[in-house]
Amino acid sequence: MGDKANAHPGAAGRATAADHPASVRNVVLVGHSGSGKTTLVEALALTAGAVNRAGRVEDGGTVSDYDEIEHRQNRSVQLSLVPVEWDGIKVNLLDTPGYADFVGELRAGLRAADAALFVVSASDGVDGSTRMVWEECAAVGMPRAIVITHLESARADFETMTQTCAEAFGGDDPDAVLPLYLPLHGPQGPDGHAPVTGLTGLLSQKLFDYSSGERKESEPGEDQLPEIEEARNRLIEGIIAESEDETLMDRYLGGEQVDVKTLIEDLERAVARGVFFPVLAAAPAAEGAKQGLGTVEVLELVTRGFPTPFEHPTPGVTTIDGKPREIKACDTDGPLVAEVVKTSSDPYVGRVSLVRIFSGTLRPDETVHVSGHGLADRGHEDHDVDERVGALSTPFGKQQRPVSHAIAGDLVCVAKLSRAETGDTLSAKDDPLLMEPWEMPDPLLPLAIEAHSKADEDKLSQGLSRLVAEDPTMRLEQNQDTHQVVLWCLGEAHADVALERLRSRYGVQVDVVPHKVSLRETFAGKSAGRGRHVKQSGGHGQFAICAIEVEPLPGGSGIEFVDKVVGGAVPRQFIPSVEKGVRAQAAKGVAAGYALIDVRITLLDGKAHSVDSSDAAFQTAGALALREAAADAKIHLLEPVAEVSVLVGDDYVGAVMSDLSGRRGRVLGTEQTSGNRTVVKAEVPEIEIGRYAVDLRSLSHGTARFNRSYARHEPMPPQIAERIREEARDS
Repeated sequence: MGDKANAHPGAAGRATAADHPASVRNVVLVGHSGSGKTTLVEALALTAGAVNRAGRVEDGGTVSDYDEIEHRQNRSVQLSLVPVEWDGIKVNLLDTPGYADFVGELRAGLRAADAALFVVSASDGVDGSTRMVWEECAAVGMPRAIVITHLESARADFETMTQTCAEAFGGDDPDAVLPLYLPLHGPQGPDGHAPVTGLTGLLSQKLFDYSSGERKESEPGEDQLPEIEEARNRLIEGIIAESEDETLMDRYLGGEQVDVKTLIEDLERAVARGVFFPVLAAAPAAEGAKQGLGTVEVLELVTRGFPTPFEHPTPGVTTIDGKPREIKACDTDGPLVAEVVKTSSDPYVGRVSLVRIFSGTLRPDETVHVSGHGLADRGHEDHDVDERVGALSTPFGKQQRPVSHAIAGDLVCVAKLSRAETGDTLSAKDDPLLMEPWEMPDPLLPLAIEAHSKADEDKLSQGLSRLVAEDPTMRLEQNQDTHQVVLWCLGEAHADVALERLRSRYGVQVDVVPHKVSLRETFAGKSAGRGRHVKQSGGHGQFAICAIEVEPLPGGSGIEFVDKVVGGAVPRQFIPSVEKGVRAQAAKGVAAGYALIDVRITLLDGKAHSVDSSDAAFQTAGALALREAAADAKIHLLEPVAEVSVLVGDDYVGAVMSDLSGRRGRVLGTEQTSGNRTVVKAEVPEIEIGRYAVDLRSLSHGTARFNRSYARHEPMPPQIAERIREEARDS
């Protein structure tokens, strides 16, 4: 694993299709924006021979750069795949966005991968969101390793950053997070900075010099060995502590010299089991160089230490009607079970789906069953359909290399699945199955939009449906109360990307308008009203009179209509007409144009004409009666109140509680959780938390997250209600 006595076996270059699951490694790269993930992917591709010059993944494109217009954007906001080959192993490198707004792409990468490389900048350190992703991986036992980048920075300190990683990721066992190599420094420059030119292998006690642009191995001098002794002994003890051989620690403590080969084998097993997390270092290759510093070591760790797809448990699988189905892990001859982990649009070939095969073998031109996940609440069409698979290919930059098949354990791009969306399951048409979905973050930032022109209006519906098909973290809402089209996003950057994709991909220009919350109205006390609709204009006239009483009801009661007419003052056939009229007026509102709720409307009396009374006349009279009752009553404006639950680090609890109180929130309590974090529960008016997804991220430095659910409607403060009434009158 980079510490082998012999030189590395060399690269095999760009990977296409795999022939056996044991020869595949699926690796997701995780880290905050600017940590160097994409640069590391390109450096690994160069070292593997997949590209022939530094800093490029073929023709300047990125791994999922299907749209040249979005070239720069895609580098930072999309999950992308670079398959390379090293030592006979196909390595699928999944580069994820570092922005919190695109955590959906990150979750998709975690689902598709069997192990994770956490990329940490030596100059910036570990942020809160990266720690949270580490905890997610730990919860499912995903093997992990850490790669420290930006060693060229004058502020870089590998030893300090390794200690920071041990504290951030080690939990109760910081000795499970240890470096396999120490940096080799060249001569100091005029500024006193000594650049990193190579690595010292702690187990093999060999030097790996990259200063020439190519890795060269040599023996250290006698004077260099004492410098690495302490770190080497600690690494050996850390490996032995996780060894499956329970006698090894006693033998080591008894003075036995453990063979390096045994240590490396134990290290590889501990990494694959997800109980030991090695720290490595890497830097991009200089112009004209063939290898970036530490890239050989990273590739050897991935191919020798990370697990094969055989060791990745298959997510839960059921039949379409929900019956559990046992699926053997990574069986190439088993039933087809695959999942769409990403959906993109190619201007030339249409929709392109990135698919992870969990069981069976997928081939071009075969018909598969596509099963949806019931994301109707997010604007995704529910579907169970058969579709014919188009061409299969493996991506690299802007190119797609055709492949003849894709086996269990591998990743492949599938063309022309017009109905398949991200998160959907592909299975055999005669044996349809459904995979348990991965957790999708809830979009909590509303973006209300309107078509910019009539031409845009004609294209808006189709553009929005395509947009949400690609991104299951986006929710499309057609609000029946406010009559707004709302895109719910994860943050401002997510919203900006959505608007740009609508414009550039689908040719739809939209305007962003203020988001409205669904207010309501209700009566504060009893009131009475009389509706009189009498008209005579030749022929049949219109005659209807009714008297009603309105009284408030407890929250959640809706509208109750009661008939107390006696003596036939309102003929029986017209009583439903009165009810229809008052309900129609209630839906329109009686004060500021918001729906009336939680009242009992009692019909007490009325008059009719034997010729001129009609259904329409009594509907109108009922509406007039309700309006008159409202004119003589105090009307409360009701606002929706959300129950909010905020998970935040203990350091920010006070700030979060203070902020919630400033939003007219009522803090209901707190609950301590693991990892020095607290859950703060509160009830907050929805009108006050429209931008809370953005504000909370800023307040907690990206370490907090929240969820919300509707609790009830309750009266607004009088001064706010009056302002809204004035705005309604002005409009």
